Amino acid sequence: MASTTAGTTQVSLGQALRTTRERREMSLRELARRVNVSPSFVSQIELGKANPSVGTLYALVTALGITLDDLLGDQTGAAGPASDGAPAAEGGSPGSWPRVDEPVQPAEGRKRVEMSGVAWERLTHDHDPYVDFLHVEYAPGSSSCAPEQMMRHGGREYGHVVSGRLDVQVGFDSYSLGPGDSIHFDSMTPHRLSNPYDEACRAVWFVLARSDDDRISGLE
Repeated sequence: MASTTAGTTQVSLGQALRTTRERREMSLRELARRVNVSPSFVSQIELGKANPSVGTLYALVTALGITLDDLLGDQTGAAGPASDGAPAAEGGSPGSWPRVDEPVQPAEGRKRVEMSGVAWERLTHDHDPYVDFLHVEYAPGSSSCAPEQMMRHGGREYGHVVSGRLDVQVGFDSYSLGPGDSIHFDSMTPHRLSNPYDEACRAVWFVLARSDDDRISGLE
């Protein structure tokens, strides 16, 4: 990972995905089948020659049994075995809350991952197994997924727009958010985020219990 000009730390998304896939002993073709994309597209992502959409990235991490926070962290979690439940704190029992070693994440050095027109920066210093807490950027004309391929995953989402505008479709309802507006919704409801405007949108976003939602078994 190398520091960007903005002081963030760029995460090698393709390398992290490939490392995790190989540790899981999963073939590239099998991962592509599970995500419903071509093997060549997965290969391009792993080689850093293509960026996935937000929806495709969610599908990839779900198929690999990891979290987005694994990819945005030091990636040791992504390389390890899939978790069967909430992690234990050091010296604690299974299911106990892990210890927070570093409570502050300075603006300098935030972990950053870039997708197709969308960038995420992790707002927690430590790996958090329960929530994806992110600063998100949607470039003009970008979206989380194609209109006909709305996203669905476990958890519940909360978002707050800092600057620019963002359109959010949740089921059959559409909302246009501006600076200061907030939204929350059930992530199991098909949804899509898009920025059809001329100005970039910046927002604070987090997804609660994405990987621990018992309902996600119905998506597999």
